Amino acid sequence: MQSQAHKPARVNRRPPPHEVGLDFMRRALRLAQRGRGSVEPNPMVGCVIVRDGRVIGEGWHRRFGGPHAEVEALGRCDESPRGADVYVTLEPCCYHGKTPPCTEALIAAGVRRVFAAVRDRNPRVAGGGLRQLRAAGIEVSLGLCGDEARRLNAPFFKLMREGRPWVILKWAQSVDGKIATRTGDAKWISDEAARAHAHRTRAWLDAIVVGVGTVLADDPLLTCRVGRVRRVARRIILDTRLRTPLSAQLVRTARRAPTWIFCGQEAAAQREKRLAAAGCLVRRFRTDRAGVRLPDVLDALGSEQMSNVLVEGGGRLLGSFVEQRLADEAHIYIAPLLIGGHKAVSALEGSGSGSVASAVKLTAHGPLRRVGTCWFFDAWFPPESRTAQQAPRRSWR
Repeated sequence: MQSQAHKPARVNRRPPPHEVGLDFMRRALRLAQRGRGSVEPNPMVGCVIVRDGRVIGEGWHRRFGGPHAEVEALGRCDESPRGADVYVTLEPCCYHGKTPPCTEALIAAGVRRVFAAVRDRNPRVAGGGLRQLRAAGIEVSLGLCGDEARRLNAPFFKLMREGRPWVILKWAQSVDGKIATRTGDAKWISDEAARAHAHRTRAWLDAIVVGVGTVLADDPLLTCRVGRVRRVARRIILDTRLRTPLSAQLVRTARRAPTWIFCGQEAAAQREKRLAAAGCLVRRFRTDRAGVRLPDVLDALGSEQMSNVLVEGGGRLLGSFVEQRLADEAHIYIAPLLIGGHKAVSALEGSGSGSVASAVKLTAHGPLRRVGTCWFFDAWFPPESRTAQQAPRRSWR
């Protein structure tokens, strides 16, 4: 017979709340993503309310100006939330904006604990929501799934921090890195499935930016023609000398989908009048050797509360964004083609890196995915390759 001394001791370990709540916070993050394209310039936020390990209510911020996630979740509880735990992907707001403060709603509901993934960068919140909850006797925990929450709302945080939108570079290339042949032919490097995938990205953007060279070569429409359109992106042409023809699709459709043309100070006034008469908004900017100054463009888009901007090329414009450290993310469609030739157009023109060691090192944002016959690579530029600035203190929530 085994003696009592040799029996393994039973340990009834109760996992800490953050381990129990990991799945609930991840659920809140998935809910938050449903607001993409509908809530900007506000952040995407999800909320899950839990009692005794059961979800009793959940919600997300559905549209700009509508109820925030916490209020949505409280309103959808199937039993009283008093004494419950709340998992929310962003610090609850604490001021009257387009809606009342979420902190007041949580306090009035009598919840016991609030787990917030990340602090709100909005200067009108910035920790104040957590302080209000603590002052009301609610236990507060910050940081659960914080990295995931920061990635989800990186465009919002950048807009709050720098006053500029998140910049996504997008191109389709052959395996050997060409976006057009030596004759300029680029239709179509990617297949229909990849183009449909790219259109679905257009459905939640604030703006799509191209250079006038792309307009002259491809005559693009730059609209989303697949699936549900959550936002109608402004089509923006960078055209230093106003060479955009009145016959371009972007001009002919300017009254149905907004077309903005950014030109230099010396562009012809008569050309501006004709384009404006066709429905385009023409704005003049300072120029440098590359054309319209890109930092000024981003400042202007940020002042319009734009969160997400897609740059669709061509190679000269894409290369300028990389060399000036203005890009945040890249969407690259890689087709199983070999174009070849030193005169074929590369994805990134300009001077490029002088050594492999100085090359920009991207970080994959998710796995390499098959889309039709192409591969889709979503990558982020490292912080050291971005030019940061301090935004003016303002708030739009």
